[in-house]
Amino acid sequence: MEIEELIKKIDAKELKAEAKKAGIGIRCRSKLDIAKDLPKETLEKLAGK
Repeated sequence: MEIEELIKKIDAKELKAEAKKAGIGIRCRSKLDIAKDLPKETLEKLAGK
């Protein structure tokens, strides 16, 4: 799946929490920008919930 398709299935709150765990900054960034910095496996795991 493409990143755009995955982020449609992910809640922003969950995405931001996962980014914080990975040490990725989340201020003033869109869901797409945050998702691009996360590993694809993490996005697939979040989308599968």
